[in-house]
Amino acid sequence: MMKFADLIEQNVEELAALDTIDAGKLFSMGKAVDIPAAASVVRYYAGAADKIHGEVLKMSREFHAYTLREPIGVVGHIIPWNFPSNLFFLKVSPALAAGCTMVVKPAEQTPLSALYYAHLAKLAGIPDGVLNVVTGFGSTAGAAISSHMDIDAVSFTGSTEVGRKVVQAAAASNLKVVSLELGGKSPLIIFDDADVDIAAELALIGILYNKGEICVASSRVYVQEGIYDQVVNKLVEKAKAWVVGDPFDPKVQQGPQVDKRQFRKILTYIEHGKREGATLLTGGKPLGEKGYYIEPTIFAEVKEDMLIAKDEIFGPVLALAKFKTIDEAIQKANSTKYGLVAGIITKDLNVVNTVSRSIRAGTIWVNCYFAFDNDCPYGGYKMSGFGRESGLETFHKYLQVKSVVTPLYNSPWL
Repeated sequence: MMKFADLIEQNVEELAALDTIDAGKLFSMGKAVDIPAAASVVRYYAGAADKIHGEVLKMSREFHAYTLREPIGVVGHIIPWNFPSNLFFLKVSPALAAGCTMVVKPAEQTPLSALYYAHLAKLAGIPDGVLNVVTGFGSTAGAAISSHMDIDAVSFTGSTEVGRKVVQAAAASNLKVVSLELGGKSPLIIFDDADVDIAAELALIGILYNKGEICVASSRVYVQEGIYDQVVNKLVEKAKAWVVGDPFDPKVQQGPQVDKRQFRKILTYIEHGKREGATLLTGGKPLGEKGYYIEPTIFAEVKEDMLIAKDEIFGPVLALAKFKTIDEAIQKANSTKYGLVAGIITKDLNVVNTVSRSIRAGTIWVNCYFAFDNDCPYGGYKMSGFGRESGLETFHKYLQVKSVVTPLYNSPWL
């Protein structure tokens, strides 16, 4: 695995270019962040591979017992298109370290880097048949993985709609173990004592990073009424200065949406926002005559029952609303079927403790956003799925626990 990580780093230019060509991701970010992060994940789990062990148990009867942690078997990984490299290795690395073999299906929109990683795996000495990449559509290749009788577990990242189908197929076949990381409609709550510049910057990056095609995007921003106008003005100012264009241009901050279908979906939601009465502050239109570019879009006075407040848009569309009290902020944050992440911006530790324990989400970021780390488990509550990626927690879905019990006769140590 360490050799695999070395090869990833040696091919960073090619890998970043493939993800840019496939997904419209920024080439500069691929080289600086995505591909190095992929190599880092491989090294993290390579270091954990020889530290997987069971426990010796203290039995209440005359027995000696211990547990073993054994590979679950063959794992099917179904990868989305928004972070083809990162999510490939968030699934493959711990499964390899756990001793599993696997079949990986990349999204049909973004297969190129996955195929290159399979090539590098072979060069690294990973035996044939351990890491297999199968391209294809979700309705065929993905469905085959979910329903295959010889696949022991499935790890899926994608939409809640498809996640349901994966669970149904797993239940109807061999009751394989399923882990789901699904959609999000994440709230970012900005309190009156927040620094306006920092809050606006975090809110903007939270929705525009990767052109909004990220499940943890801060797509709902709630601002306390005392600084609401200041934050709104700063957000609009920053959004208008945001540079959209060719993802190979190092000056560009936002590339094109992944494909025509996603492009049209985002524009449809923008029209819903206008029709339902939200106030369009900036953006809201395609950019240029060629390509799937969309202006950074901010809506204000968004109500909880509007589609742009309820549905995961997966694009550069921000829904703004104000609140008065902590209780109101918590109520608004929890008024969603999702529970992936939430953000809190405040200098008051009491507020942090109250709000972070009250929001039903798998991760709470305080005075920061996108604070991912190899050691920090990540996953959702509610319809954002179950199971965890990252950290040692993720091993649970790739390991079986076996108990071994033998009798003890005339032991003085019972």
